[in-house]
Amino acid sequence: MNTVRVAVVGAGVMGLSTALCISKLVPQCSITVISDKFTPDTTSDVAAGILIPHAYPDTPVHKQKQWFRETFDHLFAIANSAEAGETCVHLVSGWQVFESIPSEEVPFWADVVLGFRKMTEAELKKFPQHVFGQAFTTLKCEGAAYLPWLEKRVKESGGVLLTRRIEDLWELHSSFDIVVNCSGLGSRQLVGDLKIFPLRGQLLKVQAPWVKHFIRDGSGLTYVYPGVSNVTLGGSRQKGDWNLVPDAEISKDILSRCCALEPSLYGACDIKEIVGLRPVRAGIRLQKEILAQDGRRLTVVHHYGHGSGGFSMHWGTALEATRLLSECVQDLRTPIPTSKL
Repeated sequence: MNTVRVAVVGAGVMGLSTALCISKLVPQCSITVISDKFTPDTTSDVAAGILIPHAYPDTPVHKQKQWFRETFDHLFAIANSAEAGETCVHLVSGWQVFESIPSEEVPFWADVVLGFRKMTEAELKKFPQHVFGQAFTTLKCEGAAYLPWLEKRVKESGGVLLTRRIEDLWELHSSFDIVVNCSGLGSRQLVGDLKIFPLRGQLLKVQAPWVKHFIRDGSGLTYVYPGVSNVTLGGSRQKGDWNLVPDAEISKDILSRCCALEPSLYGACDIKEIVGLRPVRAGIRLQKEILAQDGRRLTVVHHYGHGSGGFSMHWGTALEATRLLSECVQDLRTPIPTSKL
């Protein structure tokens, strides 16, 4: 077998980053990204995109840190390149504040972000309802610009983007040797994974150009993230809610909570409401699987289920998925010994 035909199902940040990693690291693969939705219509286009890790209790901390560091290093290199403007990847400094002392004052990712330190008493005066805080510099990655950049890189490497709705992975059996499943919530139908469910997130995009520092409540529910062209205000978490229509009462609550953290936001204008469905499961699924049906076999690499932490981990887990795919390619290229009876 010479060229291995790879289908990547899903064109959010997971699918595109995995396709790009494969094109860079696994030789002699043809790559087709297949999805019924591409940017700007993916969940990744809605995500706030700040690099502050979400904890995955079922994943060893050293592995979470590896994925976060690989992602941070990847985006930091872009932020320091001529492509920073095109991708809208940039450094942003700010504060994470707590109403009570957290059990973990120094999180596992503290030495990955830049300049992590405990906030001073003087800084905490800005947040009279909070008693503890962390100051650091991290990265913000804006999906609406980063995803088109990923698409362009995939196509430059010879990849093909195909708009098509896949109802069953077996549809791809005759045309591809390996399928990489980056379908997120679509995995409920595609592979029958009922462990994955939507966590509805509503946020606001506002014009408030005077806001330069991010502010995040320790719970992660309330946040103010300044970006290139607007400020993102959040958020909400509704488990099992598939509704993509903005809720006016939730928007009102988000604005109220964010103004409590940053009162100048009362002057924000041009408020836009956005809703996305985070693909949540107990742990990220990074796994090889051989599907069998009627004597046929289909090699699959699963890469989905990042929930709220997608952008923070995407490049690291894409590299992990690529390593799994490389093992599958090696298996396909290794001839099966024949009996000499």
